[in-house]
Amino acid sequence: MAKGHRSQIKRERNAQKDTRPSAKLSYARVSVEKACFVLDAIRGKDVQTALGILTYSPRYASSLIKKLLESAIANAENNNNMSRENLYVAECYANKGPTMKRIKPRAQGRAYRIEKRMSHITVVLNER
Repeated sequence: MAKGHRSQIKRERNAQKDTRPSAKLSYARVSVEKACFVLDAIRGKDVQTALGILTYSPRYASSLIKKLLESAIANAENNNNMSRENLYVAECYANKGPTMKRIKPRAQGRAYRIEKRMSHITVVLNER
């Protein structure tokens, strides 16, 4: 059993909540490994530099992460009243999502499994 009343528990949980602006993309059709290549390039950079890196990166994940970063910037400006010039990428990470399993026919009646991986990508901003 939990300690205290349900409203008290919710109040304590909300007090511990992270107030930094963020954006999350769930079920992105890109593997965690491929997303992490792009995320490693923008981690710790200010948002203007990060947007420049994502614009000219040839990887598929960079287009997804660019939209996600723009969403996080909009959240910071509209919800938290933060200035765009002072923002930087505090955290960005990709967690493993579900895997779609597909079958590829092979020679002599065999079937090989193809795994189409998904990921949940999160970008957290902060102010300098």
